[in-house]
Amino acid sequence: MLDRLGSGLKDALKKLAGKTVIDKAAVDELVRDLQRALLQADVNVKLVMGLSQSIKQRALDEEPPKGMGVREHVLRIVYQELVALMGNAAEVQLGPQTILMAGLQGSGKTTTTAKLARFFQRKGLRVAVVCADVFRPGAYDQLLHLCSQINVPCYGEPGNEDAVSIVKNGLAKHAGTEVVIIDTQGRHALEDDLIDEIIALNTLSKATHRWLVIDAALGQQARDQARRFHEAIQIDGVIITKMDGTAKGGGALSAVSETQSGIVFIGSGETIDDLERFEPNGFISRLLGMGDLKALVERAEEVIGDQDVDVNAMLRGKFSLRDMYKQMEAVKKMGPLKQVLGMLPLGGMDIPQDAFDVTSQKMERYRVVMDSMTPDELDNPSVISGSRIHRIALGAGAAPEEVRELLKYYKTMQRALKGMRGAGGKFNMQRMLKKFGGM
Repeated sequence: MLDRLGSGLKDALKKLAGKTVIDKAAVDELVRDLQRALLQADVNVKLVMGLSQSIKQRALDEEPPKGMGVREHVLRIVYQELVALMGNAAEVQLGPQTILMAGLQGSGKTTTTAKLARFFQRKGLRVAVVCADVFRPGAYDQLLHLCSQINVPCYGEPGNEDAVSIVKNGLAKHAGTEVVIIDTQGRHALEDDLIDEIIALNTLSKATHRWLVIDAALGQQARDQARRFHEAIQIDGVIITKMDGTAKGGGALSAVSETQSGIVFIGSGETIDDLERFEPNGFISRLLGMGDLKALVERAEEVIGDQDVDVNAMLRGKFSLRDMYKQMEAVKKMGPLKQVLGMLPLGGMDIPQDAFDVTSQKMERYRVVMDSMTPDELDNPSVISGSRIHRIALGAGAAPEEVRELLKYYKTMQRALKGMRGAGGKFNMQRMLKKFGGM
């Protein structure tokens, strides 16, 4: 959904950029193109019409700020109105809290609970999970398996059908933990007993946050679900799942207005790290191909940390294969390559999916080849001769050409670092990205 919507919005703006004159006809055409892209993504018709009228009125009536051309002014209005359409992001605290997860069965609530635990864990907080889903067989086993992958404690009582007593015991068990996430049971519809139970759990837990998990495939039908849960427990944030596989995601996005809160996270992948903090400005910026440097800085800080790295030796050309290996590990931890590149301002350039796959596979192959090298070869690649290339290839299950390709790539990286000579002794990832963002 995001790819299709982003492509439609970028096409509309590209058409505007190609106009020699920005008049009423050009604005009308832009608005029609935007309407088409948003309606195809299942965004609510009333919201789309309201956005259209606002863009038209502002584009034709407002004077551009000093130093800004008409075309740039209209593009700026489109950006601002799309951000307003998404609403405000819900609050996410990085401190002690209890989070109650709500949602229907099949919404991805259990998987999202584990992803959420991973998010707070990466922020340096101690996290625990309580499984209060006593309706779905295997719910506790699934959550326990997911949590064990990230070393997060998961409390449950298989066989006990009293969710309230499970939560009471779980909260006591994890009394000293900073973040406790409670996974509740879902049903196929909003039965009264489901609502009664979650009201009881909310009262017992004194939940700091009550977050509703919505399957993006529901589209605008998510409105009724959001309204009912909000009436029961005052939902203060929404997590939308499966945004990578449906054309109805725009409907789910716009449906959160029913909770009068905002979107907290978006889930768009299968791995436990595929949960993205929702930020309206960054979200729209990426859809329009303008990147999201703020999100990239935050993700880099999580992986690399706030420590400065002395790269004087690298700038003098002493950049080893071991250094390159660490670099690849960091990129891998930052998440799927497509997501990382989506945070860079690529000017709306479309990169084919197979290009991402090839690049990711290539990086993984390079790491496998380097795993077959000796410590001396990693620290001093110049010792790698023809016979060593064959030995490394054999150990890695690779062709000698792959090893030579890796060495060629390494030398390219080394030359690039030499070209940065004079950049200074200390290098900070955040400083570099902020500088890049200001260009």
